[in-house]
Amino acid sequence: MTLQTEQADEASDMELAVAEYLAANPAFFERHESLLLELRLPHVNGGSVSLLERQLAALRKECARHQQRFDELVEVGRNNDLLISRLHQMTLSLMDTTELDEVLNVLEDQLHAEFKADYVELRLFTPAELEDPSALESSEEKAVSHFKTFFQQNRPRCGDLSQAQLETLFGLEAEEINSAVLIPLKSESISGIMAIGSSDEQRFRQDMGTDFLNRLGEIVSKRLEMVSEPGA
Repeated sequence: MTLQTEQADEASDMELAVAEYLAANPAFFERHESLLLELRLPHVNGGSVSLLERQLAALRKECARHQQRFDELVEVGRNNDLLISRLHQMTLSLMDTTELDEVLNVLEDQLHAEFKADYVELRLFTPAELEDPSALESSEEKAVSHFKTFFQQNRPRCGDLSQAQLETLFGLEAEEINSAVLIPLKSESISGIMAIGSSDEQRFRQDMGTDFLNRLGEIVSKRLEMVSEPGA
């Protein structure tokens, strides 16, 4: 080991000892206030700043980070309040429906107007038809096969869909859709899919939360069950 290496190791050990001492004795600079005025730290733009100035700058930076996070949380809260309000209004509108066509009209109108949906489609089946789709028409049987995993998982799905899935749900409009949400509809007499499509590929992302979508699916499923029994 060379002399330079030994000196570097000693300096490193000394720095560590000083750092440990200061961490264990936070009141050190209260007893030696004059040091605070004498200590100088290198500045990124050249020159030097006092320790107090560096601490103040660090505190300001930390405060700005906390403020940004706070603003983000406030925005999330506002968006959640807005979603809850819209869901409440949709629920009230659905409660006034007495027929299947009325339910479908309310859903389409509300999702377009209040939730900025570009495209809305529903596919409804009975649980028996999902168990054995062989009795369905060819197009409906294909629809069941394309979404077999989705029905099994029974949870909302956000993001992109396969071309076959898009065409099954949206037909000729499939080419216009760059992101979509699938919401399972399930009750004692009804199973199905509520699909919402958007031309914006960032509108529905895979990392989106699904609590709201779950609630929407439960409300729609219950109302559909009360006004109709598809396949009966």
